[in-house]
Amino acid sequence: MAGFLFHEVVFGPVRSRRLGLSLGINLLPLHAKYCSFNCIYCECGWTPPDKGETPSLPSREEVKWYLEKQLKQLASEDYLPDAITYAGNGEPTIHPEFSQIVDDTIALRNELAPAAKVTVLSNASMLHREDIFNALLRLDHNIQKLDGGTDRIFRMMNKPQGDVTLHSVVENLKRFNGNVVIQTMFLRGVYRNETIDNTTDEEVAAWIEKLEEIRPKSVMIYPVARATPVHNLEKVPIFELEQIAEKVREAGIKVEVYQ
Repeated sequence: MAGFLFHEVVFGPVRSRRLGLSLGINLLPLHAKYCSFNCIYCECGWTPPDKGETPSLPSREEVKWYLEKQLKQLASEDYLPDAITYAGNGEPTIHPEFSQIVDDTIALRNELAPAAKVTVLSNASMLHREDIFNALLRLDHNIQKLDGGTDRIFRMMNKPQGDVTLHSVVENLKRFNGNVVIQTMFLRGVYRNETIDNTTDEEVAAWIEKLEEIRPKSVMIYPVARATPVHNLEKVPIFELEQIAEKVREAGIKVEVYQ
C-alpha cells in the first residue's frame, strides 16, 4: 500500500510544484493519516477505519513553538519560504483549534517571514463550520479541492466520510464569493472493477458547470505525480490537461496547469 507520512509538526521547506518554497504545517497525527476523505490517489495512503477515538493531535502551543523555532532558523540562514502551508497527514481543518492556529501563524508570519503566503490545502469538507470558514477567509491562499462535477466521480475519487456530498461542498464553496482557489486532480484508472475517468468530455463539462457556480479566483489542475493507494491510476498527459484548461479559460476562469 502506498503511504508517505509526515513525521514532524513543521516540515521542510520543500519545493512545491504549485507554491514555490513551502514550509509545511502538519496539524494531524505524526504516524497515521487522519482525514474526512479517503481519496484513491492520496500520497498518505488509505484513511484508517474510524474507531470512534480522536487520535493525538499537536496542540496549538506545540504548533506555535515549532513554527516559531523553524522560522527563526530559516531567517538566520536567509532561506525563508514563499508559503507556510497547512498540509500533512490528512485534512488540516479537522483540528479543533484550527482557527486559533491560523491566528498564531499569521502573527508569526508577519513578524518573521512577512513575504510568505499563509496557505491551506483542504478538501472542503469542513466548510459548514463557521469558525473554519471564517479562518479560511483570513488566509492568503485558500485552496480547496473539487475533483469532479458528478456525484459518481466525487464518491469514487474522494470516498468522503460521513454525510459530505458534492452538493454541500459546492454550496459551501460558493459562499466564499470568489475568495477561493480550486485544486483538481485529473486521472484515469480502474478501482474495484469500475472505470474511473474524470477527463471525459461529459465529466469535464459537469466540473466546469460547478466552477461557473463557484466563480473561484483561479483553478489549479494537475495529474498524479506520486505513489497512490490504487496502483493502476494513469498520469494524464500534459497536453490533455492543457486542453481541459482551455475549456476553463473559455468559461472566463483563470487556470494553471501543473505537472
